[in-house]
Amino acid sequence: MNRRIAMMEENRIKLIGAARKAFGRKGYAAASMDDLTADVGLTRGALYNIFGDKRGLLAAVVHQIDTEMAVRAKQIGACAGDDWNGLLAEGAAYIEMSLDPEVQRIVLLDGPAVLGDPSQWPSQSNCLQVTQAKVERLIAEGMLKQVDAEAAARLLSSMAFNAALWIAASDDPKGVLPKAIEVFQALATGLLARPA
Repeated sequence: MNRRIAMMEENRIKLIGAARKAFGRKGYAAASMDDLTADVGLTRGALYNIFGDKRGLLAAVVHQIDTEMAVRAKQIGACAGDDWNGLLAEGAAYIEMSLDPEVQRIVLLDGPAVLGDPSQWPSQSNCLQVTQAKVERLIAEGMLKQVDAEAAARLLSSMAFNAALWIAASDDPKGVLPKAIEVFQALATGLLARPA
């Protein structure tokens, strides 16, 4: 039994790796089932058994990439000195990651088109919980206005995600990036109890 579980996990890892390459290179719609299985020596049956279908595989890939983005943003935020500057740095870092072609295509373009509302993705729910905890601490410390912490966290998260979507869909992503970060930070500072 343990060998079977280990084999399924190994196949799961192989399929996610192959899908990241195929979805990143060709996009979700153009990546064939053979692209997703042949390179790693597996059958369509293995894909269906583990992920249910191609959409389930995309959800796993989006979850992996979006989780990696959140980890990177959190690391950047941790170097900012305090929770407030960390919150701003995390949002800016997440927005900046939208310049990565893999992030653009898989997470920001294909993800919402195929998987629907990003606020319902497990990876985004995890990010929201972390942001909400930070907002709650900042409210308790008197740094932020006495607002609903969940509402503030949801709006901060959606601002960062929507800024990233704008950049990914733009004809000039590098030109849009500084504008998006500047306005994200300006809007976020409206939560401060005392002007910066």
